[in-house]
Amino acid sequence: MNTSLVASSRTHTSVYGMAAHRLFRHRLGRLGLIVLAALVVIASVAPLVAPYDPTEIYYESILSAPSMTHWLGTDDVGRDLLSRLIYGSRVSFEVIGISISGAIVAGSALGMVSGYIGGWVDRVVMSVMDGMLAFPMLVLALGIISVLGPSLMNAAIAITIVNVPGFARLVRGQVLVVRGLDYVQAARALGARDLRIIVHHIWPKVAGNVVVYASLRGSAALITEASLAFLGLGVQPPIPSWGGMLTTAMQYWDAWWMSVFPGGAICITVLALNFIGDALRDALDVHLAD
Repeated sequence: MNTSLVASSRTHTSVYGMAAHRLFRHRLGRLGLIVLAALVVIASVAPLVAPYDPTEIYYESILSAPSMTHWLGTDDVGRDLLSRLIYGSRVSFEVIGISISGAIVAGSALGMVSGYIGGWVDRVVMSVMDGMLAFPMLVLALGIISVLGPSLMNAAIAITIVNVPGFARLVRGQVLVVRGLDYVQAARALGARDLRIIVHHIWPKVAGNVVVYASLRGSAALITEASLAFLGLGVQPPIPSWGGMLTTAMQYWDAWWMSVFPGGAICITVLALNFIGDALRDALDVHLAD
């Protein structure tokens, strides 16, 4: 028995090791990982790398174009744009981390229970999920924010909730397939408990798809957070956020740097997350086909 468990563990380790090798060989995936890692590191050490305090006002440099003093220019009240971009990245990654992690946990739990138990539980859970999916993500997030009130944490909660149905439907669909496989039926026939079957036999086959989907939903979460901040419903001033910076930039079309750099930061981060998602899909494809 112990020998079989060790062999199974080694097999899974080998499979995931091969997937990691394929991931790092994927050119766009490798580029996405490097860019995302660099952005996360910069956000983590923002106080050390930001040249100025993001809320400090320099009256003599209001709406200054990029220069040696302020590399990316200043905004309408004289705050350094580069410093605000760096500190704004912390807000974006915090929202992505909280919302996607929460959506994975809640959505996977609902999808697993719905797909494994079936019957009226499946009908009730999926009806609720379908009802939520009937609303566009941003519209549903706006509705939740209108109830909770505008703040960073409430924006993260709203983005978590609107992402739950996608994870639930994905996991439920995978569970419906996996639960009918021979090895799951054999485990059930041998008297394995439902929790053990779910944790040791079903979840490992589902996890790969969840990871891929999470990386792709991360980019959608970033766009939603920026949209909420753009509408004034996310993090509140004077805390910098990329979406909030774009809101201010809309009033100053001649100051092109105020919109180009925050917009560019959002685009680069979204592309990096999408590259990673595509690379994960390709890297795990062989594993998921097993």
